[in-house]
Formats: sequence, structure tokens, C-alpha cells
Amino acid sequence: MRAENKILEFKTKEIFDFIDFTSEIKEFVDGAGIESGLLNIQIMNTSAGLILNENEPLLLEDIKENLERRAPSDKEYRHDDLTKRTVNVCEDECRNGHSHCNAIYLPSTITLNITGGELQLGTWQSAMLVELDSARERKVQLQIIGE
Repeated sequence: MRAENKILEFKTKEIFDFIDFTSEIKEFVDGAGIESGLLNIQIMNTSAGLILNENEPLLLEDIKENLERRAPSDKEYRHDDLTKRTVNVCEDECRNGHSHCNAIYLPSTITLNITGGELQLGTWQSAMLVELDSARERKVQLQIIGE
């Protein structure tokens, strides 16, 4: 059994920015030389998420609208009340309760099969990072385990 690791770094542009990184994970799997195993993908942030879905512009607009309805960015969140919140507060703390609430609806990890040295994806499946906050630096860790 072998393991290979890699960290992908992204700069998002705005809330609900979708970054398709399918080509990067295919390249990682191809270079790893694993014939049979698993690829685990993990977002390293709490105000962004991952999806495995079709990268189609109208669908992405539907997903944005769905997320905005679930946790509206203009709603008041206790997390954003810095007069009361005392945990995990940074000097330049932003109001992003909506992004954390939306993150619970998206996975923080995706696991994909590798069979015959090939990443197993459905016809329209793409791995995407979804920004749920504002423009930020984001990290996605990849780990392959297999033979």
C-alpha cells in the first residue's frame, strides 16, 4: 500500500465562485502510478465547500440561488456579533456567518475510486471548490491510497 499527497492552492474571486479542479486531480492520479485505490479530496477551510457535479453554467446559477436561500448573506448571524463572540476572533475578523452556515450543506471531503490506474468519474462529474465567503486563498489537500 502506498500513499501520495498534494496540496492545491486557489485564489477565489467572490462569493459563490466555482473552481473546477478536475484536470488537476486527473493529472495527480496519472502521475501517482496507483492502479487500484482511493483519492480523498479535502478542503482545508470552514467557509468553503466541495461538490462533485456537472459544471454547467445554468446549473451553477441554480446552486448559487439555492445556497443563498438556505443561508442568506444579508441575514443577521450570532457568529458575526463581535461584541458577544469571544472564540476564534482575529484582528481583521469579517462577518461571514452565512458562509459557515452554507458550508454545512456541502461536503468538506470527496472520495473517488481509482481502478485500472484511472480516476472513476461519471460522464458529467467535475470536482469543484465552492467559495461561500469572499475572495480568499483556499487549499485543497489530495491523498491517494492504493497499490
